[in-house]
Amino acid sequence: MVHIRVKFTYPPELIKEPVIYTLATQYGVVTNIRRAEVSDTAGWVILELSGSEDKLKHALVAIRDLGIRVDPVEGDLIEG
Repeated sequence: MVHIRVKFTYPPELIKEPVIYTLATQYGVVTNIRRAEVSDTAGWVILELSGSEDKLKHALVAIRDLGIRVDPVEGDLIEG
């Protein structure tokens, strides 16, 4: 099982979409929300994702295809 940390930055039109839920149900990726900030017009979330390398690749491609920016995250997510 692979574990990665990423930051999703949402465009306004996707703020209310269940993107994280979709990672689990459609791609079998385990999600752990570490930090987030969401308003009516902008949002970002830092996640720890776990799953097979293949499932993670497919899930992240789908997320990017929706228009969500995906950036890698390093360091302590609680203290930062």
